Amino acid sequence: MPIDATQPYDPDNIFAKILRGEIPNETVYEDEHVLAFKDINPQAPIHVLVIPKGDYVSWDDFSARASDVEIGHFVRKVGEIARDLDLVEPGYRLLANIGGHGHQEVPHLHVHLFGGRPLGPMLARI
Repeated sequence: MPIDATQPYDPDNIFAKILRGEIPNETVYEDEHVLAFKDINPQAPIHVLVIPKGDYVSWDDFSARASDVEIGHFVRKVGEIARDLDLVEPGYRLLANIGGHGHQEVPHLHVHLFGGRPLGPMLARI
């Protein structure tokens, strides 16, 4: 069920539990600010979630409250992870869902990294 991205951070969300080591994951990359891991319900041959380690609900929250160092590091690491997974050529998709209309389901900022096959158009025309 989509969440309201304006709500306070929920420390019991699934990604917070993964960050605390309460739920296992298949880590792709980790450092002091970022964790990337394989999605347990992949929508493409390569489907990795990249999350900041800070308590950020959404991209809006992250861009408003995170330090310049955290933001720059996160953006650079998403690109580095895509390169490490050999996704730059032939291409890949990044997706960050924010709030109810964006169908955000976990109240912790996360970027989906999809690749490994042609992904088709993202949205139907209205």
